[in-house]
Amino acid sequence: MALKDQLIQARKAKGMTQEELAGKVFVTRQAVSRWENGETTPGIDMAKLLASVLDVPVMQLLDLPQEPACQCCGTPFSIPNMVCGHDVDGNENPDYCKWCYDDGTFAYQTMDDVIESSAPYLVEASGMTLDEAVSFMGALLPTLDHWRTEQR
Repeated sequence: MALKDQLIQARKAKGMTQEELAGKVFVTRQAVSRWENGETTPGIDMAKLLASVLDVPVMQLLDLPQEPACQCCGTPFSIPNMVCGHDVDGNENPDYCKWCYDDGTFAYQTMDDVIESSAPYLVEASGMTLDEAVSFMGALLPTLDHWRTEQR
């Protein structure tokens, strides 16, 4: 579901008007209206704030394509030269890319390590600023299997 539809649904579920939501995220009612009409899209930091105020996962608002991706860094396997990592026994592991996981070993110990290494590539591929890429990855990584497992 598109961000605009997610936003409308979440706002109404909270029983809020556009004006009330605008006040909670420090924008005008017109800004909320433009988001809900699909005329503009809030940036990643605003999406995080909206998710917090509306009590929904930020990734729900971002409406990312549902495609296989590395469960450590989040990079989709559909991008060119994206190769799966391998387990210790040499078998391909379809859950992780070779840059995050190879020979049964993870390359990154923390989410900050992944962000520091990967954010510049996301900037290059997406046109985001470095701050936007870091913020986006900070929202994405905790939703990936590797980091959810690590947090238990």
